[in-house]
Amino acid sequence: MMRLTATVAAALAILGGPVAAQNVPAPQGARLYIIWPKNGQVIEGGKLWLRMGLRNMGVAPANVKWPDIGHHHVLVDTDLPPPGEPIPNDRNNLHFGNGQSEARIELPPGRHTLQLVLGDHDHFPFDPPLVSERITVIVPGGER
Repeated sequence: MMRLTATVAAALAILGGPVAAQNVPAPQGARLYIIWPKNGQVIEGGKLWLRMGLRNMGVAPANVKWPDIGHHHVLVDTDLPPPGEPIPNDRNNLHFGNGQSEARIELPPGRHTLQLVLGDHDHFPFDPPLVSERITVIVPGGER
């Protein structure tokens, strides 16, 4: 198996080649949580202000590489990415790379799960992943 030096890995990253998982360590005592909505909340119309909380770490925009700093991602009706992979950016994995701690989101009718995961400067989960409790919200008008 071929091993890459840090210089070669950095050059590949700049050129768009394969990059190994970041494995940025999560600080002791860090806690990620959803402030609102609450578990079991009924969301009339499906539009809500999601409020995200973080203790013992800081929030900054993506690409800011400082110790104990990350940015929020919201997993909607999905699980964490596999270990060593970045958090996808799609309709089920919402990125808040401007350093937001609250965001307006809209959900279709039905039952939905929401969970936060903190990403590092390159959208990789910390090691171990820093995640919130998974909550369920209900948008009236459809069953899932």
